[in-house]
Amino acid sequence: MITTENLSKTFYDRKKGEIRAVTPTTLEINKGEIFGLLGPNGAGKTTFLRMLATVITPTGGSAMINGYHLQDQSEEIKKSIGFISGDTKLYGRLTPKELLCYFGELYDMRQKQIESRCEAVFQMLDMSGFINQRIESLSTGQTQKTSIARCILHDPPIFIMDEPTLGLDVLTSRTILQFIQNAAQEGKTIILSTHYMQEAELLCKRIGFLHLGKIMAIDTLKGFQQKCNKNHLAEIFLNYVAQQEDDIHEV
Repeated sequence: MITTENLSKTFYDRKKGEIRAVTPTTLEINKGEIFGLLGPNGAGKTTFLRMLATVITPTGGSAMINGYHLQDQSEEIKKSIGFISGDTKLYGRLTPKELLCYFGELYDMRQKQIESRCEAVFQMLDMSGFINQRIESLSTGQTQKTSIARCILHDPPIFIMDEPTLGLDVLTSRTILQFIQNAAQEGKTIILSTHYMQEAELLCKRIGFLHLGKIMAIDTLKGFQQKCNKNHLAEIFLNYVAQQEDDIHEV
């Protein structure tokens, strides 16, 4: 469903000069897979995901998403994905129901499709208690559920999720994690970026460690445990970070 070939992004800063946010990255993510992308702040996770979501243009390399070329079929890709970010801005004066109806029209959905899909999404994310309240009055968790609802309304085959549970309480996080599990069981392909190692251990079929703009390793949790002789994902990640920094110092 998603393949990249040497996909990279370089920014230019007047003071710092060239900043390699993402070094050439090649990977393949399969249909129905939850692929975890883990790394600290500034590692390049959000930049990488925004390239796949067509929000920013890559500096180099190529990608195929749901059979479409990233470089020249961006509109088709946008219809194939739901891009979910922890800091997505919504229209505060609209209600969740009004917001979804508006985006349903942008997705060229018919009125009956919008109504039936809204009903399904609201039930799926346990939103029925606040769908007619203004978004500006909602809690953080309710706002995040609304953001997710907006991104999945058109029922895309791919979800790109950047810190979807950041700052949420346990109950709201549980609802979102359950949604992710159910989506994968339905055959959706999901890229999940998270700081919470427990989420990756619970959900992800494979995990990629990203640090300093580079994917250090990709494997299953069991595979990492066997390679590193460690049980916890946080310990395994720190082990790879230490190896990468040693390699940099040697160079």
